[in-house]
Amino acid sequence: YFKIPEEIRDFYKMYRPSPLVRAYCLEEKLDTPAKIYYKFEGNNTSGSHKLNSAIAQAYYAKKQGLKGVTTETGAGQWGTALSMACAYLGLDCKVFMVKTSYEQKPFRREVMRTYGASVTPSPSDTTAVGRKMLEEFPGTGGSLGCAISEAVEVAVSTEGYRYVLGSVLNQVLLHQSIIGLESKAAMDKYGVKPDIIIGCAGGGSNLGGLISPFMGEKLRGEADYRIIAVEPASCPSFTRGVFAYDFCDTGMVCPLAKMYTLGSGFMPSPIHAGGLRYHGMSGVLSQLYHDGLMEARSVSQTEVFEAAEQFARCEGILPAPESSHAIRAAVDEALKCRETGEEKTILFGLTGTGYFDMKAYEQYNDGTMTDYIPSDEELAKGFASLPKKKKKNRSVSADRKSGGAVFPAPPPAFCCGLCTVSENESFDGRPPSDGSMSFLLVRLLGYKHFYFYFLHMLEVGLGNRYLKIVKRKRIALRRKPAQLLYDPSAYRV
Repeated sequence: YFKIPEEIRDFYKMYRPSPLVRAYCLEEKLDTPAKIYYKFEGNNTSGSHKLNSAIAQAYYAKKQGLKGVTTETGAGQWGTALSMACAYLGLDCKVFMVKTSYEQKPFRREVMRTYGASVTPSPSDTTAVGRKMLEEFPGTGGSLGCAISEAVEVAVSTEGYRYVLGSVLNQVLLHQSIIGLESKAAMDKYGVKPDIIIGCAGGGSNLGGLISPFMGEKLRGEADYRIIAVEPASCPSFTRGVFAYDFCDTGMVCPLAKMYTLGSGFMPSPIHAGGLRYHGMSGVLSQLYHDGLMEARSVSQTEVFEAAEQFARCEGILPAPESSHAIRAAVDEALKCRETGEEKTILFGLTGTGYFDMKAYEQYNDGTMTDYIPSDEELAKGFASLPKKKKKNRSVSADRKSGGAVFPAPPPAFCCGLCTVSENESFDGRPPSDGSMSFLLVRLLGYKHFYFYFLHMLEVGLGNRYLKIVKRKRIALRRKPAQLLYDPSAYRV
């Protein structure tokens, strides 16, 4: 475990722990023997789980002496959370909001501005990437990938600013693991074990956080859970995407990451679940899905809002469109239990509220909401934007060997994120044990590259002084993997 700094713990006390709720009324309405629980993350001013990571990233930015940060936001929850965290810590915040959501949710935009953030619709004419997107896709509603590119461009060209991301990357999943840890602690206290765990999936932050302790048990063989990722049919990264190296952004300015992707050039349709309109997916979740440790399904927009209204009328909470994808799958699983008579326990993540999404609810109630499912031809255009593979070098150098084992060559680039190393892992040149988070990273990056990745993450995530401690442990960037000596107790954050 990584220790949470006291300053962040003090902030968390304003709204954590968040409630784990038994959906008795929904169970009764569905007439199901299933037991339904939801972890409600909308009980804070930002209205979603995004504040868990926003305050952590703003805190480290402040500790580094930065003036401010830049970021993207889809539906607006991440932008709201980060603007709130920056206001609390006295940082400037520049937000690029996907144009579709910027127009659909003006009050979400105004909440960000109330907290002092500047909000720009993306794509915009204020950046080179934005102008290029407007030229190539006239009238586009934008995407998270495009907003990321614009935020990165502004960060690298503005002194004293850094770009921060609200999903996808490993450090975000690490911050969001508090969702799953609290859920498991509460369920363990009452002797409840979920059979099915469900979360909506856009970039993977809430799903990765919710399943983290349960997946750990599954990887170690201590328990078994059925884990379901739910995504929009209009942006089906898991269910119709490919597992490949791709750019994390539309402008192709970010490093490559291996993930399930529709191609960085894929432009999603303007659905109301703006937080799920991302072409890719978390690398860790992608590997778990690729290895068959979790499943995924896609659902259409109208059936999502049908479940959202059913939930609101039973449980009294108006859910966000993103969260309602998980509700849809939970209701479907509960109805299956009614047919089979099984008394399964279902846990899903209710990531936020939908009180700024009334335009979407209005369209559903008026019967004007439509569904959009991309054709194979449209998906092929996105896949065409994937980086082209180079000819592999099959030679094996001496420093890629350790203990007689040969490790895979590294990819051309990798995505930034805090390394999550378990307490009992050894880095003496042997591969990390199967079932650990580092093992997954090795699967993604290759062992030699993971070694450099680990040092890079210490520098990026923990600060230069920690890297100096590592070097005092006789670790140097050009040393062989077999010379890596690592004491986990020395590097807690």
